[in-house]
Amino acid sequence: MRRHVKPKFLPLMNFKLLAYYGLLPFIYLVALFPFWWLYRLSDILYFLLFRIIGYRKKVVLNNLKNAFPEKSQQERMQICKAFYAYLCDLFLESIKLLTISETQLRERVLFEDKIAFEKYKKKGQSVIVVMGHWGNWEWGGARFALEDLHQLYAIYHPLSNSYFDKLVKGMRTRFGLKLYTMRNVRRGMEKHKDTLTATAFIADQTPSPRKAYWTTYLNQETPVFTGAERCAKSLDFPIVFVGVRRLKRGYYKIEPEDLVDHPREAKEYEISELFTRRLEKSILEQPESWLWSHRRWKHKRETE
Repeated sequence: MRRHVKPKFLPLMNFKLLAYYGLLPFIYLVALFPFWWLYRLSDILYFLLFRIIGYRKKVVLNNLKNAFPEKSQQERMQICKAFYAYLCDLFLESIKLLTISETQLRERVLFEDKIAFEKYKKKGQSVIVVMGHWGNWEWGGARFALEDLHQLYAIYHPLSNSYFDKLVKGMRTRFGLKLYTMRNVRRGMEKHKDTLTATAFIADQTPSPRKAYWTTYLNQETPVFTGAERCAKSLDFPIVFVGVRRLKRGYYKIEPEDLVDHPREAKEYEISELFTRRLEKSILEQPESWLWSHRRWKHKRETE
């Protein structure tokens, strides 16, 4: 008697594919919205996210309380509300990268001060860019790529859904930006060390506590990534801090600043400390434009 064999399916792959094609029309519909529609949608999203769902509200308020103990509860709530409004704008603005024109990008992201990059370009020096999740780093990277300066490489973590991963990579590289995966950063930088590059590290995420440099950041003991520092010292690449300041709704400004000219002369962890202090300064100036919903302080320092 012949044994009945059930056909094999790949339910996870099918689910990812269905999710992709199910959401793709809505993603492109949003991307095609004119900006005034986009921000009306953002207002609705803010109401749902903050008022109805309360997405990570406890995390946000706790982070704000620890970072700003000197502020009143009312002041922290004002920052919280402004943060959620910014977060909704940021999410939809990132989708808008699928269709935004070069003219619109130039109008909405000012890049006037290029002295730091022009200086290193004349010297034929590649650089490392250090940034935080402040302002709109997605638009900032796309805008930088339009300039005849260094070839910009950004570091990214691939998405678990390969279909969305391909979509996001295409969105980010539309204007000439290139990508390194987190696993291939060092290998890629070594490969391109003879060409003029700027490699962007968004270095305010949460590293493994055992491999991190620990410092005080926003009033709390915080582990800091040292990858940018190690790469800079290894390759002797100068470091430029870049902030993408929010000027008003839908408009930003790229603000570069020399951080370290000669990284090999810096003491151990000095570069990581300089970056932390500079990013902290930007956050204190415009606190609502940083990712407070990120569980930045989930690790505690181990004591001997």
